[in-house]
Amino acid sequence: MTTDNSQKKVLMPHQLPGIRSKNWEEVATGYTAEMAFKEAERCIGCKNSPCISGCPVDVDIPRFIKKIKEGLVNEAYSIITKTNALPAICGRVCPQETQCEAKCIRGLKGEPVAIGRLERFAADNAKEDNESDITAIKNGCQIAIIGSGPAGLTCAGALAKLGYDVTIFEAFHKPGGVLVYGIPEFRLPKSIVSKEISILENSGVLIKVDHVIGRIKTISELFEEGYKAIFVSTGAGLPMFMGITGEEAIGVYSANEFLTRINLMKAYDKNYVTPINVGENVAVVGGGNVAMDAARCAKRMGAEIVTVIYRRSEQEMPARREEIEHAKEEGIILQTLSNPVSIISNKDGYAEGLEYIKMKLGEPDSSGRRAPIPEEGTNQIMRVDTVIMAIGTSPNPLIAMTTENLEIKPGGCVKTDDNMRTSIEGVWAGGDVVTGSATVILAMGAGLKAAYDIDKYINISRNQ
Repeated sequence: MTTDNSQKKVLMPHQLPGIRSKNWEEVATGYTAEMAFKEAERCIGCKNSPCISGCPVDVDIPRFIKKIKEGLVNEAYSIITKTNALPAICGRVCPQETQCEAKCIRGLKGEPVAIGRLERFAADNAKEDNESDITAIKNGCQIAIIGSGPAGLTCAGALAKLGYDVTIFEAFHKPGGVLVYGIPEFRLPKSIVSKEISILENSGVLIKVDHVIGRIKTISELFEEGYKAIFVSTGAGLPMFMGITGEEAIGVYSANEFLTRINLMKAYDKNYVTPINVGENVAVVGGGNVAMDAARCAKRMGAEIVTVIYRRSEQEMPARREEIEHAKEEGIILQTLSNPVSIISNKDGYAEGLEYIKMKLGEPDSSGRRAPIPEEGTNQIMRVDTVIMAIGTSPNPLIAMTTENLEIKPGGCVKTDDNMRTSIEGVWAGGDVVTGSATVILAMGAGLKAAYDIDKYINISRNQ
């Protein structure tokens, strides 16, 4: 079979901007079998497979792509799921362009192979009777996982494959963590998340929702109940604010609350009794993927003018380029080199204006990006009905407050070693609770690393 020498990826079909900005259906509609085959043919099957080194969960990328070339979608899916418990999710939201695809040799003289799109194709098109090969002979050892986001789900899937009895404790009424409350339906349909979680449950993973560890029981009590190891993956759900005048005004939201009310509480659906009012003019402060998600949600909620305010230039925005371009196509305005200084309220306490100052870029700071510097005398006021703060999150302090001797880093994140072990024996942690707000795939990588180390720890303990 010959390799396709095309220097460009096969384009992913999308809804047109004027249509998709008025609905909540998935923007990218996925490859057809013909498209997937054509894109798979671009892979040259490098012997040293540099793409694998760029994957935090070590998917055997050349092998699964080869199976797609051969028309063996089920086998491609089986290869992926040996190390990745959430392939349909990863194929949609992982920043492949900075990870596996960044290592692709084809990218040296053109565009890299569309690894993420092919992963999504395999996950979406594998037959249902081929969904999982997780089932393993049980070893009778119980493991507790706190939090059902990408790190927790990945750790659970890996441990289930190794024969452990895994119980996930989830604080919300629905499992999935940031996958269900943070990422919008048009980017990650919740039916996809539910399906991947069902595969884990069918393998024997038990998920207990409405369980707030640190309130209904502590980590110490979990050990007393017979769990031999505990993995903490509670994420980073505590929102940050700027501390500027007027942030207490009605109509000012954290992106966390705004997206949770839309994604998890379905504020966009008139059949639900959890509405959210956005008004005509919305300002979103921040430049990451969360800011883009919030802005695009506000547009779909009926806002006429949605402006993303970011203190650096568009080139420094940490959001994926694809998300930025999609937002611009949908009519989102990027007000770069600008930073809010106050929020103005009317006599009834509702936000009605956002005062901001123009910025210029100086020398690079600790982030490696050029530092934004205010330009005195350039203050302006923007009319707003809603302001959404998307400037980051930190871990909820509940676990730290209720767990004696758990070492916490400045900023509230749990301190771990390279194997995700915490300062307490038998307790691991991973994902955003360790790193602060990061990507889905990095959280998954931490969950996988912790699972393997937990297995090593249990086996050593049994042999002593």
